[in-house]
Amino acid sequence: MKVAVVSTDGINVNEHFGKAERFLIYELDANSTSLIEERKSTPLSVNDLQHSFDPERFKNVVNVIKDCKKVYITQIGDVPAEKLKAENIEPVIFDGPIKDIK
Repeated sequence: MKVAVVSTDGINVNEHFGKAERFLIYELDANSTSLIEERKSTPLSVNDLQHSFDPERFKNVVNVIKDCKKVYITQIGDVPAEKLKAENIEPVIFDGPIKDIK
């Protein structure tokens, strides 16, 4: 199964979905977690706590991870989480080493 991971250091899941400037794409199977590639992205957030949901920015982010079944992040807003689910991408709140993702 292909998953996206938001990480600033390549070791830990350690970033908010809206701040992701890149997604690490992994292939997960019963025995391993293998890095496939890194994909650059324009963050959904514009660093304004009062910003409204931007469908165009969201669409751009989804296009980066649309072939992934899950995205591992430390935080995500309610609206983006629901929109991801509608795209058949499950947001997973996870804070820890990428190697511990199962």
